[in-house]
Amino acid sequence: MAENLQKFLDPKILNKITRLDLKARHIVEGFVSGMHKSPYHGFSVEFAEHREYSPGDDLKHLDWKVLGRTDRLYIKEYELETNLRSHILLDTSESMDYRSGTTSKLELASFIAASMAYLILRQQDSVGMVCFDREVKQFIPASSAMGHLRSLLGTLAQSTAQNKTDLGAVFNTLAERFHQRGLVVIISDLFDKPATILKALQHFSHKKHDVIVFHVMDEYEVTFPFQRMTLFDGMEEYPKLLVDPRALRKAYLDEVNGFCEEIRKGCVRQMVDYVRITTDQQLDVELTKYLAGRLALRGKPG
Repeated sequence: MAENLQKFLDPKILNKITRLDLKARHIVEGFVSGMHKSPYHGFSVEFAEHREYSPGDDLKHLDWKVLGRTDRLYIKEYELETNLRSHILLDTSESMDYRSGTTSKLELASFIAASMAYLILRQQDSVGMVCFDREVKQFIPASSAMGHLRSLLGTLAQSTAQNKTDLGAVFNTLAERFHQRGLVVIISDLFDKPATILKALQHFSHKKHDVIVFHVMDEYEVTFPFQRMTLFDGMEEYPKLLVDPRALRKAYLDEVNGFCEEIRKGCVRQMVDYVRITTDQQLDVELTKYLAGRLALRGKPG
């Protein structure tokens, strides 16, 4: 806890946290104010279960009797907090560092993660976060305390993109780790084979999780506007390549569009929400459009 607070004192980290917080609140509050139906759940104060304390949890729910017997911190959870347990899975592999403009794919993904976390907490549900590349790098347990948002934003602000990704291995590991059925929000450029991705998503579906996939892409990845001989810098252990982009533009776009369509259709078959967002789009517009559609279909945005 003290170590995290020390990191937050870095002006650059604090600035990133502030930007994430303001962006998330702007998107979510704008969305909520535009909805006629309240996003809040009904609640009950009936005791449900214990779970280990996480930084940011409200100390009023601390079980002092358990602390006295075991010298360990446990929080009492109530039905209010167990309506929905969510996990946000953020891809922090090297390919997420790509940017053609002012915003990288990782920055866009972080804004999406912050917005979803804020919305879920605002609904008084619990949310945790996982940062991963070829393995799980950080795992923050779910909590419904609004103060938990600070820890999540701090993690997002300090995330860096590196290493190769392995979506299949990571998703299969997490599907076994998430014991309670809930919401799984995946934010990634899906830099892997479609068959591997879809099989891993099926593992979540088999465990009865509600899954949302935010497919984050850079504007240039979907338009390929290059005209002159270009040296493309390979990511995730791929080599550099000098090519004439005009000669392969059509083949490249066909491949990208085919890849996205295969993933989209696979998600539809599994009843997984698929949302593609690119770095040139207005995040508040695209996210609000998706959430409004989800609310209309399912009765609540989370």
